[in-house]
Order: sequence, then structure tokens, then C-alpha cells
Amino acid sequence: MSENTPITVAYGDGIGPEIMDATLKIIKAAGARIDIEEIEVGEKVYLSGNDTGIAASSWESLRRTKVFLKAPITTPQGGGYKSLNVTTRKMFGLYANVRPCVSYHPFIQTKHPVMDVVIIRENEEDLYAGIEYRQTRQVTQGVKLISKPGSERIIRYAFEYAVRNNRKKVTCFVKDNIMKITDGMFHKIFNEVGEEYPELEKEVWIVDIGAAKLATTPEQFDVLVMENLYGDILSDVTAQMTGSVGLAGSANIGAEFAMFEAIHGSAPKRAGQNSANPSGLLLGAVMMLVHIGQPDIASKVHNAWLKTLEDGIHTYDIKDVMHHIDPVGTKEFADEVVKRLGQKPSTLKAVEYSSKSGHQASGLSGKKETKITKELAGVDVFIDWESGSANDLGNIMNKIKVENLELLRISNRGVTVFPEGSPDIINSDQWRCRFMNPQKGMTITHSNIIQLLEKIREHGFDFIQTQNLYNFDGEAGFSL
Repeated sequence: MSENTPITVAYGDGIGPEIMDATLKIIKAAGARIDIEEIEVGEKVYLSGNDTGIAASSWESLRRTKVFLKAPITTPQGGGYKSLNVTTRKMFGLYANVRPCVSYHPFIQTKHPVMDVVIIRENEEDLYAGIEYRQTRQVTQGVKLISKPGSERIIRYAFEYAVRNNRKKVTCFVKDNIMKITDGMFHKIFNEVGEEYPELEKEVWIVDIGAAKLATTPEQFDVLVMENLYGDILSDVTAQMTGSVGLAGSANIGAEFAMFEAIHGSAPKRAGQNSANPSGLLLGAVMMLVHIGQPDIASKVHNAWLKTLEDGIHTYDIKDVMHHIDPVGTKEFADEVVKRLGQKPSTLKAVEYSSKSGHQASGLSGKKETKITKELAGVDVFIDWESGSANDLGNIMNKIKVENLELLRISNRGVTVFPEGSPDIINSDQWRCRFMNPQKGMTITHSNIIQLLEKIREHGFDFIQTQNLYNFDGEAGFSL
């Protein structure tokens, strides 16, 4: 018998303690070889004055065990409180979020009886980097960050997951018909990494039509990989499509650390009623058991849970369509799963995890990047200005002359308003003024930009942001 694996457990808020009790009861009864370190996170910690929702001593436990089984928490309303999930993901580099979404037809009511998809979501970048600014009285800005190493790592993880779990296809959702640079990079890297896996089918969908296809014909998909925002939204959608969001577990994987949880919230209105469904957290714990090298226990728990569903045992949130049995409580559901440990389902497909089924982190390819040339081609200067029309601003900016730089255009809310702007466009108080070298293809210097900003200041303008425009190997690294 192998040694026990230490894990850190947080009981959370709302229904959290009830579903955690149920989950631990089941996996312990199945023989899980674990040593539990309990920490407190969530509402009480927030309200004690800690804006992260977790105490310093709790971080020490997480660094020691590197495995976190977390029940849902409540973040107090109002500003100033940081998301514990986001903080944990960033603190420990949990770059991959894995959410299997499976239909359990005919035992759980669903409009999609043939559904078995896994959404693998990038967990650190995109708009979830949380970089935001209020730039003017009328305009706020959020920065969408997509990096080459971040994209390669999550895409490679998706392909490796497909191989380890005997999946056949990997699909990528992007929106690079609009976001040609950010989503365009993600798409390009997907194609490049995909070439290393000739045994797998590969496809790319624009996210809007892809989401429509996923919502109506999920049986067409297998493993899906996408950026943070798309993955967050669509993993909740697909979980609900299976019959209840309460059925979905989640794994957050990093190079050395992993966090496992249900995808739903703390449901404080249900707290203390012994009615919550522990299945999402239990399936998160199943993924944890595979991760820590106990696939035998994971299989035992998962199959007992499937057998429980087959026998018509269910909580209030899912409707039994075969047996018409009244719902049971959280504790009673856990007891029923324990009774069935060692049994397998007869209609639903039994699971059999192995050591290769785990959530091993994937690194980068290690290929040395070819050197590229980077040339400074221009600058966008963002202005806070409410004193006139686009033509008024354009006429003033046209008078500002600096060596190697002239005004090319002015845009407002992403639409060109000078020269030749439409009179029907509604303008805000943030204006983007693009200056470039009038001699096409010629570069500029940082000194040129500094001189330009000084001239703009002399004309009484408040420049709130500058964005340098670069060419990479002669190609524009900015939207035109």
C-alpha cells in the first residue's frame, strides 16, 4: 500500500460544507489514500479584513501539499474583494481549466442524450488578466492579453489530454475574423501544434457559430480548447446542457500545483437544507484522485456514482425520468453512493481510469524561435477631449508637425472619424490619433514620439495613453 497523499481542503461557504462532507465521506469509504489539511477560505476571511479571502497560513498549506480540493465560496458584495479563484490560479500558475460535460441519458433529463465533451480553457490570460482602466469620463478599457507561450501551453495540453484519454478530435474556438492579431495568434499556434498529432482530427470554428453548433449538436465535438473568456462561458453552458450545472466538476492544472472544485457557486439560499447536489464536487474529487495517482479509487467512486444515478437516486436539481423516485438529501445521496462502491453501471458506460489518465501539465515545445526584425512604425496617442467635433480635432492635430511623424487618422470607439468620418457616428470623449511616418515603410524613433507628445501638451491636450506601433518582419503588428 502506497503512502497517503497530503491534500488541502476548504469547506467553503453556503452549501460548501455540506457537499464537502458528502464528498469526503464517499472517497474515504472508497479507500482514498489521503491526509487532509483543512484551511478556511471565503466569506469569513474576507469580512475579517483580508481582501483575498485566504489567510497567509493557508497559503503555506497549499504550497506544502500542492493539491487543493475546494468547495464553493461566497465573495461579499461590494468593491475591494479579490476573486479567490483568480488569485489562486495566478499564484500557482494554474493555466489549464478542465471541465468534462457528459449526458447521463436516459437517467437524467436532457435535450442532448449523446454528449461527452471536455472543455479545456486557458486560465491566466485574455481579458481575465484583469487589466482595466478608466480613461475618460465616458470611456473605460479592458486589455485582452494573448501570449505565444501561454497559447502554446494550453493548446499542447489539450492535445496531450486527448491522447491520454483516448479522444479522437480537438476543436479550437476563436474569433479571429475580428481579432486578427490576438485570436489570430491562438489559431496559428493551434495549427502548428496540431501538426505534431497526426493521429487526432483537428478543426477550428469561429466561436459564435461554433457555440451555436455546440449548443444544438454537442455530439459533433470531443475535446475543445479555447481562450479564457470563451471557455468560461461555454463550459457553464455545456454543463447545464447535461441536465444540471450541479453535475460538473472542474480541474485547474499547473506545472506543480492543482485545484479541484465544482463549477457552481455557494448557493447561500440552499445552505443548511440538506438538499444540495454534491456531484460536481465529487467528480472534481474523482479528477483529483486520478491526478494524485489513485486511478483505482477514482474508478471505484465514479462507477458507484453512475450506478446511483441508474438506480434513480437523485437530488432536487435533477429530474429522474426512469423511476419517478422522490429526491433525496445531500447526506442520503452520499450514503447511497457509498452503498454502491464496488458496483458498476449496467446501462451507462463504466469508467476505468489508468495512470495515463491524469492531468499532467504540458510544457512548451522547446523549439528555438527564429529571430525577427522589429521596427517602430508609428504611435497611437489617445486624447481626452470634449471641446468640439472630429473635424475640429483633426484640423488642430494636422498642424502638429514633428520629424518623421504626421497625423494619419483619428478614430473614436474603434471607428475612423477623421478624415472622411460619417456624420452619423456617435463620439465619446476618447479619441485615438494615429501618427506615422509620411514616407511609407520608413521607421521612427522614440525621440520622435517624445517630441510629438510635447507638442500635443503644448496645444493643451490631455494624452491619456500612447501605444507604439511596430512592424515585425515587415508585417504590421497592429490593427489597421
